[in-house]
Amino acid sequence: MQQFMSQLQHLLSAPGSGPVNWDLARQVAASQLAAAGDPAVSPYERNAVEEALRLADLWLEPASAWPSGIQSPVAWNRNEWIFKTLDVWRKLCDPVASRMVGAMGDLVPPEARAQLGPMQSMVATLGGALFGGQLGQALGSLAAEVLSAGDIGLPLGPAGTAALIPANIRAYGEGLELPEDEVRLYVALREAAHQRLFQHVPWLRGHVLNAVETYASGIRVNREAIEEAMGRVDPTDPESMQAIALEGIFTPEDTPAQKASLARLETALALVEGWVCHVVDSAASDRLPNVVRLGEAFRRRRAAGGPAEQTFAALVGLELRPRRLREAAALWAALTTHRGIEGRDAVWGHPDLLPSDDDFADPVAFAMNDMDLSELDNFDFTAPGGVEEKAPGQPDETDGEGDAKP
Repeated sequence: MQQFMSQLQHLLSAPGSGPVNWDLARQVAASQLAAAGDPAVSPYERNAVEEALRLADLWLEPASAWPSGIQSPVAWNRNEWIFKTLDVWRKLCDPVASRMVGAMGDLVPPEARAQLGPMQSMVATLGGALFGGQLGQALGSLAAEVLSAGDIGLPLGPAGTAALIPANIRAYGEGLELPEDEVRLYVALREAAHQRLFQHVPWLRGHVLNAVETYASGIRVNREAIEEAMGRVDPTDPESMQAIALEGIFTPEDTPAQKASLARLETALALVEGWVCHVVDSAASDRLPNVVRLGEAFRRRRAAGGPAEQTFAALVGLELRPRRLREAAALWAALTTHRGIEGRDAVWGHPDLLPSDDDFADPVAFAMNDMDLSELDNFDFTAPGGVEEKAPGQPDETDGEGDAKP
């Protein structure tokens, strides 16, 4: 009991800023990885990753209209993936968590709130700790599965940093029964293509993350599920705090606005993933012996989502799967056929040029409806969030850390 009270005092004494106890989340994820094993990156693996990314960039040169987007080729262990991507997770998860913490406070009857006084803040702190612990478990599971910084389609890592996770690549290759170096090179191709896209389309990072945030803001909090979870807490049993399952607390709101938001998110994820798949398969088609098998395995993997990704979706109500991946890849292939590589990649010049969800049904018609790029002069280069976008060819300003200035 003394140990439990000491741990509880630690949780409640340093809540930090925001609705999630991110220190606790990081500690839980690190503890989970330590128990499961987090192999250090050896000098050989580090060199192999750098060579694979360098070769991948060479192969992508004729398959893309843009030069390399890689500034730093690195190899991460699983803990480094969590540490380097935590800032983006914080941005995505805090709005959802704040509603959960607010709902926990609403469970207290109005007539009792005045009597609680300062104890109200303790409820919020406890909610942040509970959510932080659950989120730490989800991130720890994801870290054991992801193969690279851009593996799940979001720009999670620092801009310009192409990162592979050798331990996960090795385990994934064993499951496919394919040579590790071939799997590593295919993952490097995907990561290098992902970096090209996000580095040379300056508005895309904000566009994708804004689509995720907009969808997340419409997710409903299931107060009954929160009440049930809190009812399972036994103050005398520290294990009960860790055993609480918050899955099912967040459910999508079935409204026209939320459906439109979900469609926008799925379209954005599918377009990014479809472009990466098409460009990588084009670049490796005559070079990698098992490119067809690898391409199909990765498409199935992204479309279905792994166990950890499903756990994360259940926790925060947010699925990061590109449901229309094959249609998006077919659309980019049609654009390559009818407009060439330069014309295909010029579609990323502005959000208004991108295909809509309806265009997926007839990719050839969209590809043949070629828009003159001079029409870009008529576009308002202002992002939905009020950020001025750069026209194609314009240099983009940075804040000194590689991110575009607002």
